[in-house]
Amino acid sequence: MTNFRVMDSPALLGQELLSTVVSNVSSKFADLSSKASAHQAPFNVADFYLVALAGFAYLVRRQRVKQLLEKKSQEESLKRKNVGPSKEEAAFTLVRSVGEECQADQELRGLLKMKKNSWTVYDGFEPSGRMHIAQGIFKAINVNKCTAAGGTFVFWVADWFALMNDKMGGDLQKIKTVGHYLIEVWRATGMDMSKVKFLWSSDQITEHAEDYWGQAMDIARKSTLARIKKCCQIMGRKEDALTAAQIMYPIMQATDIFFLKADVCQLGVDQRKVNMLARDYCDLVGRRKPVVLSHHMLYGLKAGQAKMSKSDPDSAIFMEDTPEDVERKIRNAYCPFTPEDSIVHQAHAEEMHLVKDELMNPCFDYLRYILFSRPGYVFRVGAKSYSSFEEVKEACLDGLITEDQLKGRLIEEINSLLDPVRKHFAEDPTAKQLLDQIREWKKESMTAPAGVTRAQVDFDRVPYIVFAPFAQETLRISDVLDVLRLLKASPDDHQAVLYLPDWTALAKGCLESNKTAISEYYKFFLLALVRVGGEVMAGVKVLWQTEVILTSPSEYWISVINAGRKCNLEQIRQALPEEEHLDHASQVLALLMQAGDVLALCGGHKNHTLSAKIACSEGSKGSFELASTLFSTLFGEEREAPKILAKNFTSLQLKHTVRGSHDEAHLLLADCPEIVQKKLQKAFCDPKNTTFCPPLALAEALWEVEPGLHVVRPATYGKEQHYDSLAEIHTDFASGHLHPADLKAALASKIANMTVAFRADRDSAMALWAEADGLQTLDHRPPLLSTKDESSTQPLSSESRACLLPLNPPLVCSDVAGEGLPEAFSTARPSLAVATLFVEKHVSLQISSPRDPI
Repeated sequence: MTNFRVMDSPALLGQELLSTVVSNVSSKFADLSSKASAHQAPFNVADFYLVALAGFAYLVRRQRVKQLLEKKSQEESLKRKNVGPSKEEAAFTLVRSVGEECQADQELRGLLKMKKNSWTVYDGFEPSGRMHIAQGIFKAINVNKCTAAGGTFVFWVADWFALMNDKMGGDLQKIKTVGHYLIEVWRATGMDMSKVKFLWSSDQITEHAEDYWGQAMDIARKSTLARIKKCCQIMGRKEDALTAAQIMYPIMQATDIFFLKADVCQLGVDQRKVNMLARDYCDLVGRRKPVVLSHHMLYGLKAGQAKMSKSDPDSAIFMEDTPEDVERKIRNAYCPFTPEDSIVHQAHAEEMHLVKDELMNPCFDYLRYILFSRPGYVFRVGAKSYSSFEEVKEACLDGLITEDQLKGRLIEEINSLLDPVRKHFAEDPTAKQLLDQIREWKKESMTAPAGVTRAQVDFDRVPYIVFAPFAQETLRISDVLDVLRLLKASPDDHQAVLYLPDWTALAKGCLESNKTAISEYYKFFLLALVRVGGEVMAGVKVLWQTEVILTSPSEYWISVINAGRKCNLEQIRQALPEEEHLDHASQVLALLMQAGDVLALCGGHKNHTLSAKIACSEGSKGSFELASTLFSTLFGEEREAPKILAKNFTSLQLKHTVRGSHDEAHLLLADCPEIVQKKLQKAFCDPKNTTFCPPLALAEALWEVEPGLHVVRPATYGKEQHYDSLAEIHTDFASGHLHPADLKAALASKIANMTVAFRADRDSAMALWAEADGLQTLDHRPPLLSTKDESSTQPLSSESRACLLPLNPPLVCSDVAGEGLPEAFSTARPSLAVATLFVEKHVSLQISSPRDPI
């Protein structure tokens, strides 16, 4: 037998093939393998053929394996085709079919994957009247799709907004009855109520007023006025015809989304802009954005109507329509089969619809969104069946279905959908009673109740009201002196009231909208008022805006919105200080809240012959004059509008121009004596110049609160002198007898006494608050109350020490007596209201709550 040599690779390949395919390898092949590995193996023909046979067996086996794999793949593919898409994909397809647009598809997919059966979708409705077929049948279809995909549908029943709009005569119980009637309509349409919730806004907003309006104020702060104006199409208004209240509506609707913790906003395309406002807000604050799923707006039945109208009974089919009503409306409906350019571009069509539609045929709309929205629906005309809307539309345009045939079948199908509703209200006792009651009310002439809705604070005497300044980072002596001077001017027969606008400060973004910091500012502002002007504060009643609002939240905010309805944006702009531009929605909200405050404070005193008075600085006069005007507009002749007493205070800024921090040009209550002295030494004060002299202006301000000034001079410059007359100070300064250095030194001494006493009170108060909170240190001290130098050692009397504790609920401070800590205060925590008493025998400061008689 002929011998020959083979290359290394074929020999090794043969070895691998033999070991894989042939189970019983002879010793001969083992020898062959050994020889091949030595590269010296002689190979006869029999050996070679045996190796070739093994290779062929391997190839056959590999081909067989490949065929088996292909068969398995085909079987799995066929199985997937029979089963359909995954559950997640099916849920997405079902939910997505609800919306004409989705912002955004990828977010919706992620939501359904992450939350599966625990996501929330929301829509709202105002129970103010009739329900048309889009709100009834179309909404029920969409709700069932969302709940079938795993969602929980939350309806925000806007009965509070209906009350605000004086629907059903402004009777909340009647409005709620209408709401229950609408729920019964949905139940009759086949809406699956097992995963549907109805939350009543009147209950929720009142019960959670602080959360709801706190969210609304934050949206207002973060939104420019220009951005809010873009949303105002939801009220059907153009930008040039907006009232101030219409700026609030988009803010409140965006608030609803976050208040309800909605994952998906399932409203109409007409609400798209305000839903996008909510998404923009999320970008600003860094929170997860809600998905916006905007459903189609059905056309009105008349030519050119971009949507249905509840005010036009022939613009839509309504859920209580009789078969005769349906017949008449559909027969008269606009139904073009060719475009009519004179009709197409009317009634905000571009804003109401995202998909271009040249026909704007309402009959096609009913066919597509009422009938074909239902899964598996088939439309039949004669012997012909159509399984999709597109097939029916094409048949109509091709002349295979006439207008009469289309309308005839629509009438039959719509009546078949309304029949269960008619039957439900004819046979169900509860539903029948609701419908009978509403029909009875419609026969009545329902008018809104007389009077002005407002939060109410009653006074025995005519109020003389001073608003505290808005919270800021530092506590300036000038602000304290201005408020004390205004309070001191209160007539004897009036009740002096100090109002702390903490919520408005929050709305304006003061102290970065930090509630705690704003509260702390006003606590210490009160402490400073008592320390600096204890006798002035005797008998002054202090009201926190929080207490006024939370006592009657519904009435307060209705008054705010009603005030906004009576003024436009130009009036808001004119009411701002000269240096302030109208750029943000929060500015509008803050001025309307001030109007709500004035309505609450000035409309409840018992002496109707005298008007309430509001004392303010010249700089804030415009905003109070607007509030007074709105008061007069709302009350009419029932009440006299409050009088605005504006005082033009001389600025107590110590320098002409300020470089760097403005605090360097102002004296602060937290300044230590050394800092007070340094600031006054640098103050502008030309000898004999009484035209502009900040120290002289400061002396005048201090004199109104605490008369008297003691000047101490070195013997070489004269003797000590005590001034009992402000005119004498002016005369001596103008003549040069009172030198600027002596005036500054006397003022530094007097002010340092105030700041040292205040700092002692402050530290003692904070120590007590820390103890009440279980804190070991005072690291929580607000920055606005601290300075570089923290030297204060004076102790606090036991009476003042007790009354520095915050009161919650607020009490009347004149009730505090005795040594030590009263039991009523022993468990109090530093929350909102704080009572401060200088000396119990000399001061009768009252911090009251509207819950208590004043």
